[in-house]
Amino acid sequence: MTNTPVSPDEIEVAEGREREQLEGWIPSLATEGEIHAALEKAFDYRGDVTITLKDGRIISGYIFDRRTGSTLANSAVRVIPTTERTKQTIPYSDIAALAFTGRDTAAGKSFEAWVRKYWEKKAAGEKGIALHPESLE
Repeated sequence: MTNTPVSPDEIEVAEGREREQLEGWIPSLATEGEIHAALEKAFDYRGDVTITLKDGRIISGYIFDRRTGSTLANSAVRVIPTTERTKQTIPYSDIAALAFTGRDTAAGKSFEAWVRKYWEKKAAGEKGIALHPESLE
């Protein structure tokens, strides 16, 4: 091992984890395991989902929190509905269907894509390069 200084321009960027394309997905909720797995993905999703409750109500909104218990009845997601700014808690046991209906605001905005833009600008000879996050709107 040497202590040779390395230019930041030569440092390799580590691969990120693959993100699933969830936008438009309607998962099967046939088993307790499928329900837990789908709601974990919904929690990580950066877009709105549509939840159909067993009583027929439909709630579209952003899942910002979840609590996983030992049963479906004591597990819940917390949602901010698109039509209001109140927070609703929905037990997993009340959910009949789930759909990833909103635009995934994080799609294509990975750190790797951001760094790739930097290197493209640098290779093109641009000076004073600054990368700014894209607007979510």
